[in-house]
Parts: sequence; structure tokens; C-alpha cells
Amino acid sequence: MPSDANKRGPVMRLFQVRAKPGCAETLLRNFETTSADVVRNEAGNKGYFFGGGIPDHDGFVVFASIWRDLDAVKDRFGEDWQSSFLPPGYEDLIDECSVRHIDLSAGWHVNLNE
Repeated sequence: MPSDANKRGPVMRLFQVRAKPGCAETLLRNFETTSADVVRNEAGNKGYFFGGGIPDHDGFVVFASIWRDLDAVKDRFGEDWQSSFLPPGYEDLIDECSVRHIDLSAGWHVNLNE
């Protein structure tokens, strides 16, 4: 992102996971509760969504949160904003994970009513 990235937005924080065998469904249930609690009602958070690969794709699941801008992400996750944030118990369910931050200022459209 350019040097003025902190002033741009929105930003999607994309947490990508390959779950351990047999753990994808448990991880998705945790996304609905624990992960949602990590971002819900946080200043600058505009929402979140999560899901799994179709079909299972070796336990690939994602949790995405949308933030006002990069400063809001940094405010919530602190100095380790570029690292995956793993609530207690998640390490037991995950083979590998990563986090990416995506500048959405170029434009996007979502219509879930169709």
C-alpha cells in the first residue's frame, strides 16, 4: 500500500486457515462466536464474514473483517497487527494460517438480496 494507506479505506483483514483434519467445522463454529467477539463492537469495525472452501478443500476456512481504515486495524490489534491473532484453543485446530490486509478503496459492491 502507498505511504498514505493509513488514511485510505476500507480495509479487509483476511485471516486464512488450513484446519487440522476434522477441525474445519469446529473452527467455523468458533468463528461465529469467539472470532466475532474479537471484532464486534470495536471502533472502526464495519462488519465481518466467514466461510469454508467448496468443497472442503483440505479444511480451508477464512474469517474476514472490514475496517474503516488501516489505523482502525492497528488500534484493535496493536503492534502485532500484521500477525494472525489466535484466541485460546485455536492453535489446537489449525495446521497453518496467515493474515492479509487488503485495500478496498478501489471499489466494491455486494448485493446479497439476489
